[in-house]
Amino acid sequence: MKKILFYCLIVWFSVPVLAQEKPEGLFINSKAPDFKGKDQLGNDIRLKDMLKEGPVVLVFYRGEWCPYCNKALKKLEDSLQFITDKGARLIAITPEKTPSVAKTVEKTGASFSIISDDKLKIMKAYDVAFQVDEKTVKRYKSFDIDLAGNNGDNGAYLPVPAVYIINKEGSVTFRYFEPDYKKRVSVKEILDNIQ
Repeated sequence: MKKILFYCLIVWFSVPVLAQEKPEGLFINSKAPDFKGKDQLGNDIRLKDMLKEGPVVLVFYRGEWCPYCNKALKKLEDSLQFITDKGARLIAITPEKTPSVAKTVEKTGASFSIISDDKLKIMKAYDVAFQVDEKTVKRYKSFDIDLAGNNGDNGAYLPVPAVYIINKEGSVTFRYFEPDYKKRVSVKEILDNIQ
């Protein structure tokens, strides 16, 4: 009986270690974690400083190799004046390193701040990061997409494509969190939710 109980306890405590939890993202009214980083121009970006000026639209994207990301970022760039006219600041976060961020800027014309998320600190704080399984990593490599190479020390991690609007008080007032990377929020919906 003691052996059975012992083995049951081992199994019980091992399950959380073996199971990788799926990210859930932040929810409406959550306090947005502060972060800091350097954007593609070398500017120091800190969330709490940006919030002093107004709300922040925070976008998490997968990488310069992702056509869905590039299309969404291009639409945001094309509508940037509408976002700034509402008093908001747009910031994008990626696991990719600086050379890949430069390619994103080249492909999308992005003039808003893009931060390479060193050690995935921001993505983990916002609960959008997930480890890409080996099968998918191999499939991406067959298309010349090297996640570990593009992401450097960040490894084969990607964010769930997500958009948060954070008000001046630092609370999440809008959330778009969609594990299907082919689906993206419209710019109109973002604009309608900037307060």
